[in-house]
Amino acid sequence: MPTLPGPPAVDVVLRRSARATRFSLRVSRLDGKVTLSVPLRSSEKDAMAFLRAQEEWLRNALSRLPKTALVTFGSQLMVEGDALILAQGGGRSLTVDGPHLRVPGDPAAAGARVQAWLKALARDRLVAASDHYAAQIGRKVTRVTLRDTRSRWGSCTSDGALMYSWRLIMAPPSVLRYVAAHEVAHLVEMNHSPRFWAVVDRLYPGWQAQRNWLHRHGGALHALRFTTAGD
Repeated sequence: MPTLPGPPAVDVVLRRSARATRFSLRVSRLDGKVTLSVPLRSSEKDAMAFLRAQEEWLRNALSRLPKTALVTFGSQLMVEGDALILAQGGGRSLTVDGPHLRVPGDPAAAGARVQAWLKALARDRLVAASDHYAAQIGRKVTRVTLRDTRSRWGSCTSDGALMYSWRLIMAPPSVLRYVAAHEVAHLVEMNHSPRFWAVVDRLYPGWQAQRNWLHRHGGALHALRFTTAGD
């Protein structure tokens, strides 16, 4: 893996492509991964020269990515599109109290408890949405798995198993439903052909606005950390 010298040093994924006709540089809005695509026969020396020439653009792009923040009391996070402030709570369960998400117990464990609560809520919403859209096209979902994926919001296998990022529960409900419709559409078409998008249109008309929301704001959902050891 090539590295652009620092400070700080930047690791770059070098991807050779038979379809590439020129060098191109991409920074993922989700995880900050830097990918340099090059024509198949290009030399690494030429690729590094291009990378150095684009260093100012690259570092500016990386500086604009959302900064990672640890969730604790006083933090604000989105839950189904609503901004809530974490605050101390009583009893045994997390509760939404007006603009606050109240978390009982040790403040040091608040982030981990919030993460577990979000995952449980995400599973309820995503299973319900997946089953709803699958019924509309006469297909069956065999399994729903939640992960903290950084490069995609969902995926589908040929045997009907769906995978989603649990962080979708922080997005507006319409965005979560669009992603569910998108993945369920793969039960019909395991590709992104016009036939696939026709299925998406049938399941979720006007999906473009939701996809645009993810492009604009998805990185902020990944910028939140809930434990000091990572998710």
